[in-house]
Amino acid sequence: MGKWVYSFGDGKAEGQSSMRNLLGGKGANLAEMSNLGLPVPPGFTITTEVCTYYYDHGQQYPDELKSQVKAALDAVGALTGRGFGDPENPLLVSVRSGARASMPGMMDTVLNLGLNDITVEALAQGAGDPRFAYDSYRRFITMYSNVVLGVEHHAFEEALEYYKEGKGVSLDTELGAEDWKHLVGKYKAIVKAEHGADFPQAPEDQLWGAIGAVFDSWMIPRAKKYRELNSIPESWGTAVNVQAMVFGNMGDTSATGVAFTRNPSTGERALYGEFLINAQGEDVVAGIRTPQDITEKARIEAKSDRPSMELAMPDSYAELVRIYGLLENHYRDMQDMEFTIESGKLWMLQTRNGKRTAKAALRIAVDLAAEGLITEEEAIGRVEPAALDQLLHPTIDPKAERKVIAAGLPASPGAATGEIVFNSEDAEAARKAERKCILVRVETSPEDIHGMHASEGILTTRGGMTSHAAVVARGMGKPCVSGVGSIRVDYKAGTLSVAGTTLNAGDKITIDGSTGQVLLGEVAMLEPSLSGEFATLMGWADKVRTMKVRTNADTPTDARAARNFGAEGIGLCRTEHMFFEGDRIVAVREMILADDVEGRRAALAKILPYQRQDFVELFTIMSGLPVTIRLLDPPLHEFLPHTDEEVRDVATSTGVSEDKLRRRMTELHEFNPMLGFRGCRLAIAFPEIAEMQARAIFEAAVQAAKETGAPVTPEVMVPLVFTKMEFDIVKARIDAMAKAVAAETGGTVDYQVGTMIELPRAALRAGDIAETAEFFSFGTNDLTQTALGISRDDAATFLGAYTQKGILAADPFISIDQEGVGELVRIGVERGRAVRPDIKLGICGEHGGDPASVAFCQDVGLDYVSCSPYRVPIARLAAAQAALAAKAAKAAK
Repeated sequence: MGKWVYSFGDGKAEGQSSMRNLLGGKGANLAEMSNLGLPVPPGFTITTEVCTYYYDHGQQYPDELKSQVKAALDAVGALTGRGFGDPENPLLVSVRSGARASMPGMMDTVLNLGLNDITVEALAQGAGDPRFAYDSYRRFITMYSNVVLGVEHHAFEEALEYYKEGKGVSLDTELGAEDWKHLVGKYKAIVKAEHGADFPQAPEDQLWGAIGAVFDSWMIPRAKKYRELNSIPESWGTAVNVQAMVFGNMGDTSATGVAFTRNPSTGERALYGEFLINAQGEDVVAGIRTPQDITEKARIEAKSDRPSMELAMPDSYAELVRIYGLLENHYRDMQDMEFTIESGKLWMLQTRNGKRTAKAALRIAVDLAAEGLITEEEAIGRVEPAALDQLLHPTIDPKAERKVIAAGLPASPGAATGEIVFNSEDAEAARKAERKCILVRVETSPEDIHGMHASEGILTTRGGMTSHAAVVARGMGKPCVSGVGSIRVDYKAGTLSVAGTTLNAGDKITIDGSTGQVLLGEVAMLEPSLSGEFATLMGWADKVRTMKVRTNADTPTDARAARNFGAEGIGLCRTEHMFFEGDRIVAVREMILADDVEGRRAALAKILPYQRQDFVELFTIMSGLPVTIRLLDPPLHEFLPHTDEEVRDVATSTGVSEDKLRRRMTELHEFNPMLGFRGCRLAIAFPEIAEMQARAIFEAAVQAAKETGAPVTPEVMVPLVFTKMEFDIVKARIDAMAKAVAAETGGTVDYQVGTMIELPRAALRAGDIAETAEFFSFGTNDLTQTALGISRDDAATFLGAYTQKGILAADPFISIDQEGVGELVRIGVERGRAVRPDIKLGICGEHGGDPASVAFCQDVGLDYVSCSPYRVPIARLAAAQAALAAKAAKAAK
């Protein structure tokens, strides 16, 4: 007989925090808090294995589950002195989801379960408060009908708003017991009309309906989208947590709230959060009422006239402070806590490691290490490398003119500009059209997850710092301004109105998530400045990583940015990018149109000074660090015109006839250019091109060394080889040019010649090629295309379906296909090192900035990774984490 249910409460539990895979994050932490002796309402967790069974068996439950649930429910009743379904002393419960990975707001919750037309009277009598009882009942009908029966939430909201309007009140708290009793009748009528059956009255039916709804919610679109965005496997499933209700809506001595042990936006060590008196949990996150600050310091900073929890409920506040200190020391991380105060007693409903911005993650990791709670190596592992992307984007220039039209809460830091869109569908359409947008909503809900992902930033008119919009935006690293109450949004008209100004969908605004400001139009931005905790953590990371991190850079601007981000050289300089600038393209076209080698050499002589100066700048910026320069790679037709107008212009500028130009275009046309006349094939057919580039490299190296006094170490890379003979032919030209330049200048250059491994055959014959190649750089962009037979430019039409169906674990152009492409890299490494043990090995595809791919590179033993400038910090941290993981794995053997 399998164990499907684990109980907790009264200072003990059958589970613990290490069992999150089985109990989910919420269930494991509820068990842990119970074991710590904290005030946790008793309850039980139905394991994630039931979810797996449920979907594997046609949405049926294991045979033993019902009896185990009944036994656990009886135990909760014994601890609370109540009975589930007891008409005189009813036990009410909450039913919540809880996957092993935190998925805030993605799955369904039901509160106050067990209420019906009979037990509501018993609740009223027991509490001595009919208003509280019927308020709880109408909440239960609303949530249960929406989650389990599929009745739209707005049907109940419209009835409530219509009733309040008739009564001349604006707040829910202004309604009394008779009002709620009347609305309960209205709500049940709505259920009958919409659902076609009466609202269920049997508590046991209610319970199993809610349990089924939680398991069903694992597969609803918003949950699937969240898992896709956060790489959470579908196979994990969710647990279900059933817990005795405690009530924050029992009057002025009751409350509910959410608190973080440190500021999730900045990382500051201070209790941070919001609460509401006489409310239930969903009121805080839904933005239905404006929440109050927990600390007096936060209230003063927010200029709020509503009392803080510190002043309004000092005893409960003191208990919360005690518990937060205990939990943070126990978990050794910032905690996100949910609590309820029922008639003056504080109850803990949840704790979990809090989601945070990259800025906060850095500060918290460094501070926890300084406080002695974690080690420096543990601090390195506390920051997601990809999250650093949040810090590497522009902020608003303080000198820029700010046309502030409204202000709200600074819910998620950073700044963004874009056109206004009012729904998620328009946000996705804008992204597909490559237009930046700001998603503007009254409040977001989990259904907006895809629109939030598609937008540059989020603006809401309701909600606080812990609202859905705020929490999700922080997790995504997008700026968010919430609670902008002065803005009026008219979805039907597609307008945003504030202080006499009306903006339409498509108009541009800027939001500043660090200040809460909303600005008119596009505003100047500043590049990020990284220091403080970033520098500290990167210093720790650099001490432990074993792989170097270089950058892919073709311009001085890119090279400088990469140096500022800590790049240790250039792993890929694509020389063809330099050919398109200014007058150079004219000379390049003259070379392509030349009838003989003398004509090509004459044109190349015009390009030489440009190439040489480009390399001088790159060598100077890298100041002695290695620079890998790839010889011309793309097919020549890419440099020729495409339209009739361009043909006329090029014919005029080069002095050749349009007919000759068109003939040459026809000669160079290819059906599959990616596998055509490119790479080393150009250097073999037209060796004068490689000779010019090699001369430019060596002359620049001599010049830069003289000017800077720093040694210059160029690495000349021959692209797209699949045989040793190809490489040797081109290498001979490069070596001959190095000797010629040395003889002419009197300066010698310490250089290496290597190749890019980007064809499967090159990986398989790496041993042969390594006999003469001094380094390999794995070009995993093209190696992925050639190994999988997938065109990167055309794959978008089907890769989504492949990842959704599990054929591919991830987009292979974002994260390396370790089983296929990775195996070719592994073969290339092993066979190359077998022949030349000291061969330098790196990767220069975009995979060099992907944390999972960096970990793979560590595993196969590469010397360095190379990535775009703004991903250098990500690669540095990922390389450190990979080195620590390898160290731990070795120690475990």
